Amino acid sequence: MRADGARRLEANAICYDSSVSARTEARGSEAPRTQAPGTEARGTLARGTLAPRVSPPGPKLSLLEQIAYRPGGGNPLPFFTGLARTYGDIAAFRMGGENVFLVNDPQLVKDIFVTHNRNFTKSRGLERTKRLLGNGLLTSEGAFHLRQRRLMQPAFHRERIAGYGRTMVEYADRLRSGWQDGATVDIAREMMRVTLSIAGKTLFDVDVESQAAAIGEALTATMESFWTMMLPFANVIEWMPIPTMRRSRLARQRLDAIIYGMIAERRAAGRDHGDLLSMLLNAQDEEAGDPASAVMTDVQVRDEAMTIFLAGHETTANALTWTWYLVSQSPEVEWKLHDEIDRVLHGTLPTVADISSLPFVEKVVTESMRLYPPAWIIGRRAIEDYPIAGYVAPARAILVTSPWVMHRDARYFPNPERFDPDRWTPEFKASLPRFAYFPFGGGPRQCIGESFAWMELVLLVATIAQRWTLRLEPGHPVEPLPLVTLRTKHGMKMTLSRQQ
Repeated sequence: MRADGARRLEANAICYDSSVSARTEARGSEAPRTQAPGTEARGTLARGTLAPRVSPPGPKLSLLEQIAYRPGGGNPLPFFTGLARTYGDIAAFRMGGENVFLVNDPQLVKDIFVTHNRNFTKSRGLERTKRLLGNGLLTSEGAFHLRQRRLMQPAFHRERIAGYGRTMVEYADRLRSGWQDGATVDIAREMMRVTLSIAGKTLFDVDVESQAAAIGEALTATMESFWTMMLPFANVIEWMPIPTMRRSRLARQRLDAIIYGMIAERRAAGRDHGDLLSMLLNAQDEEAGDPASAVMTDVQVRDEAMTIFLAGHETTANALTWTWYLVSQSPEVEWKLHDEIDRVLHGTLPTVADISSLPFVEKVVTESMRLYPPAWIIGRRAIEDYPIAGYVAPARAILVTSPWVMHRDARYFPNPERFDPDRWTPEFKASLPRFAYFPFGGGPRQCIGESFAWMELVLLVATIAQRWTLRLEPGHPVEPLPLVTLRTKHGMKMTLSRQQ
């Protein structure tokens, strides 16, 4: 059976340790998962015990598949889902000269992100993302990362984030007011535009609405090169006369010009705007021994600004796009969403104070990010040999966890393919293992802007749904595009219908 499963996986038709089995039995309502043959005894090995270096089960990819670094032949979502369903909670394979382990058990994910986080750095994907983001908060490591996070944390304190709410609603209201009844729009592009404008105003006190289209195009051009940059010798490929790489280089130059322009303008003005950019420019690291190294250089400010400005708005925009799609496919959810918004807001614009009175809106967003998590895969690279559930991941192995895979696991989410916001009761949330649902990662590297994102998602959904119903254009293809984030391959064409 295992061999048959491996052959199916390798053809792209699309172990489980004892602690997982015990937890499944405790939940009671779900059937236990079968272990891959020959792995039964390994699940009982103590976490700190060094096991023989035996690889977990997994597919044997062809030489071409290994070199190409295209999981699933360019279809990574069914590939990783198939790994977990065929081989259990730990599977291994080689790709691009790397040992790769897929980990799909919440406790083991917690061990990687939290308990043993010091044995890991960011993995290949974010190593290559440095070409765009530089050495920013998302890609930096060690003491430098801790220093930068400490300097930036005040911009994301709860009190300050609450102050951003009015700006979020203002831009969402401006967006919805410009729409026409019966018009068809690419909601993916619209959400990118509004979240980019919000990030620019709240965090950098600049109005980038007029540049949003150009910035969006530049970001798309850099995203398109993601899988190419995962190839071996990517540093050489980057400078070859390949159209994708040429577009990516030009896009980075445009983005750099925008960010460095913001920095130069702010330095020349010499005024503290009280926003993140001012914090970056004025930040003093009190623990730095050398006063000259206590402040950020323009390059460091650029890297952090690029990370927050682009990565931050990108994930929120994708989450909103998938939310509108899912709501449009469920008339019952759509009705309950509009009903709650009407009852709570009575026609007025939402405020931060209203968020606690909009629990169904929050459930809709939560369930949307379960099915379509913007950060669909998260990787870590082991610094030293890492024993895990009876196996050993060798030093420099990549351990990947996938919210896409975990969030669709029937052990934790009954009827996992169903869009069901009502599943998110307080009792259900309390029953979930901590890392069965992790759209923003976790541990010391957890997304610094998570609270910002949650507030923005709820306020934008409430503001837009208050006036509009969005329906998927008949015949429009809907297909996820897993790059750095989970985009839509064909955009998301939707028809606007004004709410009465």
